[in-house]
Amino acid sequence: MCDACHSCEHEHDHVGCEHCAAAGTQSSDTLRRWRDRIIVALVIFFAALVCEGAGLIELAFGQYSLYAEFALFLIPFLISGYDVLIEAAKKLAHGHGLDESFLMSVATLGAFALVLFPDTEPHMAEGAAVMLFYQVGELFQSYAVGKSRKSISDMMDIAPEFAKVMADGQLKQVDPYEVSVGDVFVVKPGERIPLDGVVQDGESQVDTSALTGEPAPRTAHVGDEVISGCVNLTGTISVKATSAYENSTVSRILELVENAAEKKARTESFITRFARVYTPIVVGLAAAIAVLPPLVIGMATGDLSGTAAAGDGGNVWADWILRGLTFLVVSCPCALVISVPLSFFGGIGGASRAGILVKGSNYLEMLSKVDTVVFDKTGTLTSGTFAVTEISVADGFTKEQLLDYAAHAEALSNHPIAVSIQKAYDGTVDLERVSSNEETGGHGVKAVIDGDIVLVGNGRLMYLHNVDYETHEFIGTQVHVAVNGRHAGTLVIGDTVKEDSQQAIGDLHREGIGRAVMLTGDARPVAEAVAERLGLDGYYADLLPQDKVALLEEIMGEGGSSAESASGSDSATDPKRRHVVAFVGDGINDAPVLTRADVGIAMGAMGSDAAIEAADVVLMDDRPTQVARAVRLAKRTMRIVWQNIIFALGIKFAVLVLAAFGIANMWMAVFADVGVAVLAILNAMRAMHVKR
Repeated sequence: MCDACHSCEHEHDHVGCEHCAAAGTQSSDTLRRWRDRIIVALVIFFAALVCEGAGLIELAFGQYSLYAEFALFLIPFLISGYDVLIEAAKKLAHGHGLDESFLMSVATLGAFALVLFPDTEPHMAEGAAVMLFYQVGELFQSYAVGKSRKSISDMMDIAPEFAKVMADGQLKQVDPYEVSVGDVFVVKPGERIPLDGVVQDGESQVDTSALTGEPAPRTAHVGDEVISGCVNLTGTISVKATSAYENSTVSRILELVENAAEKKARTESFITRFARVYTPIVVGLAAAIAVLPPLVIGMATGDLSGTAAAGDGGNVWADWILRGLTFLVVSCPCALVISVPLSFFGGIGGASRAGILVKGSNYLEMLSKVDTVVFDKTGTLTSGTFAVTEISVADGFTKEQLLDYAAHAEALSNHPIAVSIQKAYDGTVDLERVSSNEETGGHGVKAVIDGDIVLVGNGRLMYLHNVDYETHEFIGTQVHVAVNGRHAGTLVIGDTVKEDSQQAIGDLHREGIGRAVMLTGDARPVAEAVAERLGLDGYYADLLPQDKVALLEEIMGEGGSSAESASGSDSATDPKRRHVVAFVGDGINDAPVLTRADVGIAMGAMGSDAAIEAADVVLMDDRPTQVARAVRLAKRTMRIVWQNIIFALGIKFAVLVLAAFGIANMWMAVFADVGVAVLAILNAMRAMHVKR
């Protein structure tokens, strides 16, 4: 634990402690001093142990050997544990005494106090061992948490230190916060891109692995967007800033990672609450074990000193006090309260190495329970790169006229369909010809071009304006064009399925996901073709944005049946069962659905502010297979969490029972406390090992 934690109220849970977070758990110098202190104490301890075992202490000090042994073992005890004793005293003074430092202090000091019963077997060695190995366990915990934090900080070491801007004909190095939107900055090979922007000059390869986990670099040309935090590899580029540093991708992601530990899973919160109730109970039981039996025996025999009742030269009080102290050492719940948060923290760190950012352990736990995954189509399962594949022209119009009207009507839109129409148009868009432009969400655009009223959109837009139109069996999104109330023709926009979408659905099924469903605003033939190709369990088509939320609630088992009738899908959900649903979307148009789902997963969110804000899990690239990987990592983390809980509690309660009956000695107590904690920490560290 950090030095600050000796006085903070984050009892046990140093993973979530703000002091630990601020200090990076421990500075390397502090850890080194702590380690060296423990090594010195261990050397002295084992030297004293050898001297005791060889009879050298008794030979040298004769009748005073017991007190010499007391002094010898007291030295490593104080060297290793003075800070624990001080911490326990401070917390006790502030009314926060019942924690692990209190348990260790009472148990170890009690073991040394048995020297007051000279007729009993001495237990100074055990007292020193408990404190020593407790500190070894704490050092190991600090190393493990530090390693987990380093795993995240190394992967997320994306905060730029400077930006280079042109001033007085020379490049000047400034703080990224000083660069404003619209300023142009220069990034040389090997430097990190400081802010989000658009390339104005030059061409280069850009390493995005710190954000996406994808090792292959991307090429950045003039006009391409580049993201802060990525590394420029080959050529010098000039970039125009599109956002201030505080609103940049790198800033938002760093904030996301830093805040991840604050949102605890139910399991983690339960363990913390359990420890706070459990600790005072076991302290009371330990006191009862130490005091009540010798009192009862003393009253029964008439000898409250306990010497006569022992009958073998021993002392009843010493025997039961030792049992109580052993019970106290065993009862320390540090294996649970250390390893469980560390497992979640390691899981979040491991996922971040793969370009999967989880906003908190509560979302990681929920992701492991998901049984249904709902996908948006465009930009999620498909590439989102549209192209005009078919043109059907009504009588009295030509293809050139149709594209001319459509391109001018869609000139002000950056929707993928609008962009594809603009690309298909060979001419130059003249905005002076467009006197008005009105977009209706989920329907299309109404514009006045050269005095003609032009409608460009789907069938709902045509119906809204009483335009009769022909339907076609084309596979793709059909965009109808009407001029002055007359149907002029239809443009068919095609979208390509991503290469790994089919594999993604198969991977999800192999991970135990029962249903993979697609929601789309596209027509049913398009949705059906994509669903069949990918092996989806169901699809819902012709959806308006508000339909998606209602339909998601139905799939979750919380909504009615109105969305089903609008979907055109023949797949059904079990209305009696509450499904745990993850929704996967691009995070821009799907923010309401991402927020409503049990787990909102934003895909390809590098640079998308809406995705980072709305989603619970952020995938930094656009590969659908990352969804199954996120589920797999979440399930793996939860398996490790429950392994630690069952292992720690099982060993703990077994040795507690043995301690209460006097069967477990102090050495066994050391293993049940420190040994179990170290093994649980080792197991928890597995969660952070994830291949990129």
